[in-house]
Amino acid sequence: METTTFGSGCFWCTEAVFQQLKGVESVVSGYSGGQVDNPSYEQVTTGRTGHAEVCQIQFDPEQISYEDLLEVFFNTHDPTTLNRQGNDVGTQYRSVIFYHSDEQKETAEQVKKKLGDSGTWKNPLVTEIVPFEKFYRAEDYHQNYYRNNPRQGYCRIVIAPKLKKFEKTFKLKLSGL
Repeated sequence: METTTFGSGCFWCTEAVFQQLKGVESVVSGYSGGQVDNPSYEQVTTGRTGHAEVCQIQFDPEQISYEDLLEVFFNTHDPTTLNRQGNDVGTQYRSVIFYHSDEQKETAEQVKKKLGDSGTWKNPLVTEIVPFEKFYRAEDYHQNYYRNNPRQGYCRIVIAPKLKKFEKTFKLKLSGL
């Protein structure tokens, strides 16, 4: 098993996407990249702790490559908007890859450059690629949020359409759960 940590806006959306991939063993919502130990959701949402909402993903590289995870990461949020995803605004919603090894760093930089040069996006990619330091698990009510609350307004209006697009684009990578 390998671990990676991605921030791509609201962790509820990120979690719902990565939970569906073949080879992903677990997805845990939490916080990384800040200066406060054991931050609460209320602290992180102020934008003053420096943390990003992230998902820590454990995956089997024999079933899904890190490069494939990066492809999903870049194509399921807007990596060109600084500190913003849709209506979610602040540094806690930044696009960020916390790499866990030199190999992950190198691969992330290559994929970011390749996609940035591809012309897929009109604006440059602003995704940060930084070393992983600490991960703090979010409160229990944030875990499996979409699965546990599919009828909640945010889930129906924001997450469900994102998942529909994701499922169409990445059909061959889905676990079938």
